[in-house]
Amino acid sequence: MTRTSGILLHPTSLPGRYGIGDLGDPAFRFVDFLERAGQGLWQMLPLGPTGYGDSPYQSFSAFAGNPMLISLDRLRDEGWLTDADLADYPRLDAGQVDFGAVIPLKLERLERAFRRFQAGASASLREELAQFQAQNADWLGDYALFRALKAAHDGRPWDTWDEALVRRDPVTLAEWRSRLAKPIALQIFMQFHFNRQWTTLRGYAHSRGVRLIGDIPIFVAHDSADVWAHQARFQLDSHGHCTVVAGVPPDYFSADGQLWGNPLYRWDVLAAEGYKFWLERIRRQLAMVDYIRLDHFRGFAAYWEVPGDASNARGGHWIPGPGLDFFRTLRGVLGGLPLIAEDLGDITEDVYELRDALELPGMGVLQFGFDPVDLGSPHTPHNFRKSQVVYTGTHDNDTTLGWWRQQSPEIQDHVCGYLGCDPASMPWPLIRAAWASVADMAIVPLQDLLGLGSEARLNTPGKPGGNWRWRFRQTALDDILAERLQNLSRLYQRGPL
Repeated sequence: MTRTSGILLHPTSLPGRYGIGDLGDPAFRFVDFLERAGQGLWQMLPLGPTGYGDSPYQSFSAFAGNPMLISLDRLRDEGWLTDADLADYPRLDAGQVDFGAVIPLKLERLERAFRRFQAGASASLREELAQFQAQNADWLGDYALFRALKAAHDGRPWDTWDEALVRRDPVTLAEWRSRLAKPIALQIFMQFHFNRQWTTLRGYAHSRGVRLIGDIPIFVAHDSADVWAHQARFQLDSHGHCTVVAGVPPDYFSADGQLWGNPLYRWDVLAAEGYKFWLERIRRQLAMVDYIRLDHFRGFAAYWEVPGDASNARGGHWIPGPGLDFFRTLRGVLGGLPLIAEDLGDITEDVYELRDALELPGMGVLQFGFDPVDLGSPHTPHNFRKSQVVYTGTHDNDTTLGWWRQQSPEIQDHVCGYLGCDPASMPWPLIRAAWASVADMAIVPLQDLLGLGSEARLNTPGKPGGNWRWRFRQTALDDILAERLQNLSRLYQRGPL
């Protein structure tokens, strides 16, 4: 690892006129800001198509990109949309994503672009599309069919479809593939253009000295192409229902624990396949990003298993995970593992032992580090390690200013006594503490850099709706802010990679 720093921002939070951030000009301007601010990292959340609750951690695919991130302006520039197609796009809230409004509006424009593409794509572009399909054949066909079938079944989960589709009867699948040929082709078209736009953005970031940190959730959504297409890899009954599900026990975020509801793996099946699913998944991500934050790393040591019909996560229990054998297999095939272990939550010594045996950097979160009676916390600055990624807060935390306002006077006195700071200057004392620390990487959510309160919080764990909506305005990223962050990075010898 190199001593560097960066900003956490999910692309949906970028500005723009279409109601949701995308891979168009605002994304490139954000890279320009990172360069001006002397930053080497852009960290984001999972990039897949979102399902339940619009959460990036509940995706319809572990491999596909989110079509809502496709830039309509770039499709217009390529000739697949016209100015008239975009002129009547309604004005939506610029400060937050209204997923219910955005998804149908944007999908309708993507369908227009698809029809023009089918009618007018050049031979060379059609060949490029064919190559994309061939290179992604392991997942693309199943995903496109899955999304077309969901639309044909009014969005219902796959385990409520006809029995022949649930058990993937070959004759039935062939009939539906023929019947849904155009919707399937639309899904492939969207993945093709997501991939082209993402590749262009990543190349631009690299040219500006910026590397990308992606995110892989340990578990996949039950209502996903991954589970439907490979049911034997998961703990399901004969009808495709989950017999047990994932979660975490009661913790900082929830007294009932968190009932995620994801199906649990049959690790014996995955091991017998040589962990093919995970190898493909990591390869796909490394074609898109440079580092991967491995969400819920502790689940590889042991995971919280909850009965499939439970109403909360309190009644679960720990089950041993695949451990070192899993990562040795990955390393043997892939070589290096540019992974960041998300080692937060209820962490036991075996989790740290696994992380350290693999020589993976873990995470430190400053908001967790100021318990006056626990100065031994791994989140307290004097306990940081060099091989670590330090954050003021993560996507699951309140903004630092929101967190600060909720602390008691005693905690605020303790924080300022520790940091030697002026209470009125928060959140910059925590940003400075992250940058000054020994940790090789320091990351600040953009909300903290902008000094925003709880109104800008991206996610509240355990809250079923209203998350993942925050967006910023382009005018917020000015030269004064860039210079301030650049000076901090220069002072503490953090620079681009």
